[in-house]
Amino acid sequence: MAQQQKAKRPNIFVRFGKFLAKAWSELRKVTWPTFPTVAKNLGIVLVVTLFFTLLMLGADQLFSWIMVLLGNIM
Repeated sequence: MAQQQKAKRPNIFVRFGKFLAKAWSELRKVTWPTFPTVAKNLGIVLVVTLFFTLLMLGADQLFSWIMVLLGNIM
């Protein structure tokens, strides 16, 4: 019966080096956004976050006020 030998894998450093080379190659293919695009998107995110923060703060204050009113009745 013939014995089959396993194909020997390269060591961890060689494999990691190949991984980094492929990752760097893929990163060079990426179309990165321009600074004005990033600034515009950041502004949108900050405005939406501020809006929902104020909305949650208002809802919390409203419910707190309602609970105080209910507490005084009972």
